[in-house]
Amino acid sequence: MANGYDSDPGENFVDNDLNYVKEHVCIITDKVYAHCQQRECFPDIEQKIEGKFESIKFGSGFIVPNTLIVSSLPNRDNFKRVRFTLRIPYVIKNTKGETFEDFLPDILKDIVLFIPDDVRDEFDFRIVVETSSKVLGDVDKCDDKLNFAVGVFIIVKVVGRVQLLIPAFGFCPEPPECEEFSPEADICESFDYLPFPDFFPPQFEDLYPEY
Repeated sequence: MANGYDSDPGENFVDNDLNYVKEHVCIITDKVYAHCQQRECFPDIEQKIEGKFESIKFGSGFIVPNTLIVSSLPNRDNFKRVRFTLRIPYVIKNTKGETFEDFLPDILKDIVLFIPDDVRDEFDFRIVVETSSKVLGDVDKCDDKLNFAVGVFIIVKVVGRVQLLIPAFGFCPEPPECEEFSPEADICESFDYLPFPDFFPPQFEDLYPEY
């Protein structure tokens, strides 16, 4: 155990400590050349549903096909104007298990991003979006209509597939054994691990040790 490490340095190596680098390897991966964040708020979304409301789940936002436009900016090299329509799906579920699918209002984006000019014709930059949507406040139901507010966090990225040279600590350690599914779990087995309860009520000095 040199330098305080166990036999497998991949499990607990110290950040920025390259003593255990075994080799430098080339990998092909997506590199983020630029990214930015924005947020949108929809204070009043209305959706018709039947039955009693149970939950709202949001899907990943996506760029609507044929809406992405990337254009050059005059007198600003290596930056581009990026326009697209962002759409976010959601699913409302009632207590009967029925679902009602729809989209939040389309989000129109018109932003400026760093995209290098000096690249070979075959190199392809992609515009990638990630979203995190959440219900704000309470969900109100009146008759067959649901009203709720939604906040959306958005990250827009310029991504290019490249070959990178990175330090490697060797191959990953062996994974742990898989847990076998047992449909007929013994309820008494979990009972064996429950802590033993107190059989008698607490005394005065237990509750008020300062007296």
